Amino acid sequence: MLAPARRPSGGPARRDFLLGLSAGGVYFALTLYWVVGVMSAFGGLPAFVSILVALLLASYLAIYPALFAVALGASLRRFGPAALWLAPWFWVATEWARSTVWGGVPWVLLGSSQAPVLPVVQFASVAGVYGLSALVALVSTAAAQLAVSRRQADRLAVAGVALVLVVVVAAGTFRVVGSRLTRTGPVLRAGLVQGGIEQEVKWDPARRDIILERHLNLSRQVIGRGAGLVIWPESSTPFFFDAEPQLAEPVRRLAAEAGTPFIIGTDEFEPGQNGAPARLYNTALLVGADGRSRATYRKMQLVPFGEFVPLKDLLFFVGPLVEAVSDFSAGVEPVVFDVDGQRLSVAICYESVFPALAQAFVERGSQLLLTITNDAWFGRSSAAYQHFNQGALRAVEQGRYVVRAANTGISGVVDPYGRVLARTPLFEQTVLAVDVRLLNGRTIYSQLGDVVVWVSLAAVAWVAVVTARTKR
Repeated sequence: MLAPARRPSGGPARRDFLLGLSAGGVYFALTLYWVVGVMSAFGGLPAFVSILVALLLASYLAIYPALFAVALGASLRRFGPAALWLAPWFWVATEWARSTVWGGVPWVLLGSSQAPVLPVVQFASVAGVYGLSALVALVSTAAAQLAVSRRQADRLAVAGVALVLVVVVAAGTFRVVGSRLTRTGPVLRAGLVQGGIEQEVKWDPARRDIILERHLNLSRQVIGRGAGLVIWPESSTPFFFDAEPQLAEPVRRLAAEAGTPFIIGTDEFEPGQNGAPARLYNTALLVGADGRSRATYRKMQLVPFGEFVPLKDLLFFVGPLVEAVSDFSAGVEPVVFDVDGQRLSVAICYESVFPALAQAFVERGSQLLLTITNDAWFGRSSAAYQHFNQGALRAVEQGRYVVRAANTGISGVVDPYGRVLARTPLFEQTVLAVDVRLLNGRTIYSQLGDVVVWVSLAAVAWVAVVTARTKR
């Protein structure tokens, strides 16, 4: 008598992985479609190689939804339909892993979709963007349970989720209507300079004087509107500010004449000593009201394929990109600037999507979160809007105003409740002068951090242990 055929080992898990990989691949390919244009236009890659790089990036990011599918599938087979309620925790765990491994790519996390939904986004002041991701996943889980389960317990749980959502929306609405934080703290008039410099000419030596003069003229405009702090975008000086004093002199002179401090985005060159190689940093520089350099912050979270090329040896086919990308070094300290007793911090470009960095700034006493960026790389794609919305979440999480100066837009100001007080169009030369408040209070999330992440990781560990014991 023949024994019944055994199902191939790992069959269901393999199927779950491929389904999750497919779903994730489609999501990231459509969300990050603009990578193709960036690689082709500024990375020097042929169109087909740019498409290949974008697909490789989407495939890598899709691994995390695939791991989510594997974990959830294993739980459903072990515990039955009730295990569907583990989905939000598994999802957050894989999002956190995506945001951490190899420096992390926390772009378009599920929770960031709620940035424009003011009543819901207030939940970020309690649980951060990962808490928002868990909330969105929980609502989706409830809808799935309603569709597949007839158990009374699951129906009651769905009703409980609906009640949670009502409470979150009601509490969020009450928080926005109250707006207590917008009535406390000293006022600072922030002046944002948007030079509108195309990426193709940004480092052209023949355009250097024109670019500098444009930023100086716009600075005079915003000072005339009463700005107490002038903020230039990322890498706004087409020279090394501290290393080329003759070119920096007009900026220092304007700051001293106006008695107004400047924050300048510039590249910083550090010569090697004792045989060590020279280093290049993407830097935010504080120029005091006397025109002197007061402090610098060096960007800590570098952009993959923008400021360094990971796995150069494996990605041999992106040679032109390696040559086009400057090999920056990462800073190591979340410096907070002191401007005559006002405590300010600066996130540079990509750093604005990292919640932990904003929290580190606030822990060190930052009263105002600044972002300087150059989104010219993105062209007129959805990337600039994605970037702006993700950065806006830091305002709600930390209970701070976020002030954003972008080379080609979107520049703007977001209050501690996620409301956009002002914003500029893309690819315009313009300025903004907006009153913001310097705040000292701490939100629940700012004090406790990513508790939702730790609960999610604990849930994953618990399921892994129970499943392993069952197999033994």
